[in-house]
Amino acid sequence: MKRWAKRALITGVSAALLTACASSPTGRQQLKLFPSSEIDQMGVQSFAQMKEETPATNKTATSQYVNCVANQVIAQVPSKYGIDSWEVVVFDSEQVNAFALPGGKVGVYTGLLDVAENQHQLAAVIGHELAHVLAEHGNERVSTAYATQTGLALAYKISGEPSEQKDQLFALLGIGSQVGVILPFGRIQESEADIIGLELMAEAGFQPEQAVSLWENMAKASGGQSQPELLSTHPSHDRRIKDLQEQMPKANGLYQQAKAAGRVPSCKI
Repeated sequence: MKRWAKRALITGVSAALLTACASSPTGRQQLKLFPSSEIDQMGVQSFAQMKEETPATNKTATSQYVNCVANQVIAQVPSKYGIDSWEVVVFDSEQVNAFALPGGKVGVYTGLLDVAENQHQLAAVIGHELAHVLAEHGNERVSTAYATQTGLALAYKISGEPSEQKDQLFALLGIGSQVGVILPFGRIQESEADIIGLELMAEAGFQPEQAVSLWENMAKASGGQSQPELLSTHPSHDRRIKDLQEQMPKANGLYQQAKAAGRVPSCKI
């Protein structure tokens, strides 16, 4: 490839990446290359597929309990995010997990209720998952992966003739980008979702200290076994708890304001 063509290609890609920069709800810079409507549609389609593959619980009391908690937290989502309605489904599965998808979709697995021992701990999980949607982490993750792969392909194309040494180098660069960019980015998003989710649950009137208890329960449920933080998209349990404790003064202030405003949830099975 001629030098002028290389420069033009690099300049074009760089300009595209710069114009796609945005800010998350906490003010962190993030990369979003795709229209939000397109990501929302992906979320809606994925949720429909999940409902076909995993049955919803047939226990009315369980479903009502989860929806009671979820609705209280959802009510605190600011209108500026433009999500008019949320669909909450309780899936009959032993997985200790929950998720939220772009397009206003929330899934909670019944297995989570064995670890989230009360309404406050369940609210911590739901707030965290809603935060991923509000911060458009889905768009960011897809965009980061796309930009990483596109950048490596571009670098390969403009770096000269193919050779065995070059192929080996770029294979290592691919591994390096996974560990150095995509996985740490996931950890940043998880920590950000913890902060936003903590504020949402507190504004809904749930006790923010229970978020710490939740992750202590999660650590016990995992038997203390987890991937090294370096190779995980999630922070370690200890790191997560420490970060939540640092945010607790602000969260407690929001919780007191919620109580004063009469927001005192009472969701029970």
